Amino acid sequence: MDRIKAFIELASIFKKNGYHLYLVGGTVRDYLLNRPLDDMDATSEATPFNIISFLENVDTTFARLGSLKYKDPNGIKFDITTLRKESAYLDSRHPSQITFVKDIKEDYLRRDFTINALYMDDSLKVIDYVNGINDLKNHTLRMIGDPFIRLKEDPLRIIRAIRFALSFNLKIEDNLFKAMKENFALLNNLTPAKIKSELNKIKEEEIDKEYQEELLKHFDIAPLLTMIK
Repeated sequence: MDRIKAFIELASIFKKNGYHLYLVGGTVRDYLLNRPLDDMDATSEATPFNIISFLENVDTTFARLGSLKYKDPNGIKFDITTLRKESAYLDSRHPSQITFVKDIKEDYLRRDFTINALYMDDSLKVIDYVNGINDLKNHTLRMIGDPFIRLKEDPLRIIRAIRFALSFNLKIEDNLFKAMKENFALLNNLTPAKIKSELNKIKEEEIDKEYQEELLKHFDIAPLLTMIK
């Protein structure tokens, strides 16, 4: 658990400078599932400007979007985003505007699925506003908010739903399932590179082949799966 220790040490630096730091999303999900922590995704109310005032070895390429990459003294890499809320999606991929906020109660609303909206503080307490832990225990994939609206915002979430369902053997919640079927044609608005990048995150050895065949009956994902490396 060297990565968890690294997070606690990094969070203490934030705390000394008057800010909180939380692990978030897939990192917390994988921690709860006892999976290896490949990605260390973190979030804070501190803005990029705040963070670079007390951290070194920070990549500021996407600072204007509230995202920084940080490598600690032991070489462990963190993606740190500032807590935010998002306005309407006008291009079926990105919010037209982001606003930095101070409270995770505003941040979680922009996230896609309940199992990806989990936050963990430096005491390793998990903060869950959407019953994501319960969905994880019950092997359920559920969208935050109205799935018909959320999938229209960003059709790539359809592919993400398929990826998570296959990789973690999750049952897709009924309303989400219906919304995915109704909006499946919106994938035509995405570039093949975007779809391929998402599908490449599926590890073949993790896929339940019977479940894959079941999804094939409902979604024409066979051509998409050929994109996997």
